[in-house]
Amino acid sequence: MSRLTNRAALVTGAAQGLGEAIARRLAAEGSDVALIDISLEKAREAAASIAKDTGRKTIALKADVTSDVEMAAAVAATVEAFGKIDLLVSNAGILKAADITEFAASDWKRVIDVNLVGYFVCAQAAANAMIPNKYGTIVQVNSKSGKKGSFRNSAYAASKFGGIGLTQSIALDLAPHNIRVNAVCPGNLLDGSLWQQSLYEQYARTQGLTPDEVRKKYESQVPLGRGCTYEDVANVVVFLASDESSYMTGQAINVTGGQEMR
Repeated sequence: MSRLTNRAALVTGAAQGLGEAIARRLAAEGSDVALIDISLEKAREAAASIAKDTGRKTIALKADVTSDVEMAAAVAATVEAFGKIDLLVSNAGILKAADITEFAASDWKRVIDVNLVGYFVCAQAAANAMIPNKYGTIVQVNSKSGKKGSFRNSAYAASKFGGIGLTQSIALDLAPHNIRVNAVCPGNLLDGSLWQQSLYEQYARTQGLTPDEVRKKYESQVPLGRGCTYEDVANVVVFLASDESSYMTGQAINVTGGQEMR
């Protein structure tokens, strides 16, 4: 039985990769889905494919998650299309890696702006639409780097540590309105688009390794012996979005194969 039948969801960073996979899974579980991304063409392609495969309503919208004006408009368009918004998955994020002695301040600030300020902006816009209905769920896609510092990756770790604090704080703000707020903390998505398109190259450069050595290094750190998959993350997102987790708020759930246990 579908666990999200007739729900209305909004997923940021949904044009490709993990965001697209989460949007597809939510639709398969019975939810209508708005796919938000700065790349409208790719978001439209993903939305059309998901609608065709699942039979659910989808829309694609262009918005920068750091813009309160654009995100408020995206939430309003979602409500107009679906009549409500039950779920926000705040997934959009970026990663720039460098040693602290070489990290450009502009790059460091950009990571914080997208990953942390963007999460706040999205949560605020969604909460304003959920409060009148006295119902809603917000799920942030965080990271194991939100639980433990990350080598030559200070901006990303700082943004994700901040995201867990923000999750706990807005969970307290929104609990009186029956709106739950949780985070999911994936391990390394070694076969995901971010790793394939960027991280192997970045980490090889910053750590003095080959891309193959980077993969072996990160696999060796996982007790279960493999990288995290999109399905692993989507399983937990669906659980947190569903009424099965109705007594959970302010949590940051690890999906790391045992690599992080706190």
